[in-house]
Amino acid sequence: MATVVTEKLTRLFINVRQVPQLLAPLSPATVSNSEVPKVFWKPYIHTGYRPVRQTWRYYFSTLFQQHNEAINVWTHLVAALILLLRFQQLSQRVDFGRDLHAQPLLIIIVAAITYLTFSTLAHLLQAKSEFWHYSFFFMDYVGVAIYQYGSALGHYYYAIEPSWHEKIKGFYMPAAVLLAWLSCAGSCYAKYRYHQSAHLLSRLCQELPSALAYVLDISPVVHRIFTAPPAERADPALLYHKCQVLFFLIGAFFFSHPYPEKWFPGKCHFFGQSHQIFHVCLVLCTLAQIEAVALDYESRRQIYSALQGDLAHNFSALCFFTVTCSVLTAAYMARKVKNKLSFKEE
Repeated sequence: MATVVTEKLTRLFINVRQVPQLLAPLSPATVSNSEVPKVFWKPYIHTGYRPVRQTWRYYFSTLFQQHNEAINVWTHLVAALILLLRFQQLSQRVDFGRDLHAQPLLIIIVAAITYLTFSTLAHLLQAKSEFWHYSFFFMDYVGVAIYQYGSALGHYYYAIEPSWHEKIKGFYMPAAVLLAWLSCAGSCYAKYRYHQSAHLLSRLCQELPSALAYVLDISPVVHRIFTAPPAERADPALLYHKCQVLFFLIGAFFFSHPYPEKWFPGKCHFFGQSHQIFHVCLVLCTLAQIEAVALDYESRRQIYSALQGDLAHNFSALCFFTVTCSVLTAAYMARKVKNKLSFKEE
C-alpha cells in the first residue's frame, strides 16, 4: 500500500513540475523588424513583430499577448461580436426569411460581420509566413469589397430620396458592383506588387477605387442630409448617417497618413498607430451605419417599397456575383504569390 501511494505521489510531483513548461510562452513574444521579412515591416514601427514560421497554435495564442497587431485584432473582433448581438436582437422583430424588403438589411449586416471577421483573422494570423501574410490580407480585401457592396445596397435601398433615385437608378448598382470588385483587385495587386511601399502607383491602385466606391455608395446619404426639410433633420436615422460619414472621413485620413507614429518614430510599437485609429473610426462608422439602416428599414417602408418594388432578389444575386468575382481574384493573386515565392526560394 505504501509503495502504491509513493508511486502516485511521485507521478503527481512530476506532473506538477511540468506545469510551468505547459504555461511557458510558445515562442518569444515579439521581435524587431530586422528579424522578420521586409514584407511585414510597417513605417516607423521598429519592434513588436511576432516571429514567423511558428505553429498555428502560437498565432492564435497571441490574441491574448501584446504585439503590434493586438489592437487591430481586438477592435474588429469586439465589433463583430457586437454586430452578432445586434443581429440577434433585430431577428426577434424582423422576419429576414419572409420579408422581401428585409433582404438588403440582412446583406449589409452579414457583409459588416464578414469584413470585421476577415480583418480580425488577417491581423491575427498573417505573421505565419510571407505566403500567409499575402493570403490573409487578400481575404481581408474580399471582406472589404463585400462590405462596400452591402453599404451601397443599404443606402440605395433604404436611405435614398425619390428625387436622387430617379437620377442614378440606371447605373448605381452596376457601378457599385464594379467599384467593389476594382477595390478588391486594386488592393490585391498593390499588396502583391508594391508591398508596404508608399509608391504613387500603389496608393492609386488601392485608394482610388475605394474612394470612387465611397463617393458613389454614400451619395444617397449625402443627398438626403443636404435636402432634408427642417422637420426631418432631427430624425435619429439621419443623425446616425451623419455620424457614419464623419467617422469614415476621420478614419480615411488616418488610413492614408501614418500619424502619429511619424511624429514619434519608434514610440508607437504597440499603441497609437494610425491603422489602429483607422480601425476604431471604421468600427464606429459601421455601428452607426447599421443603426441608421435599421431605422430606415423600420420608418421608411412606404418610400422604399414604392421605389424598389420586387428587386430585392436581383440585388441579392448581384451580391453573390460580387462575392464570386472578389474571391476568384484573391485566389488568383494568392497563386501568383505562391509562384513568386517558390521562384525566389529556388
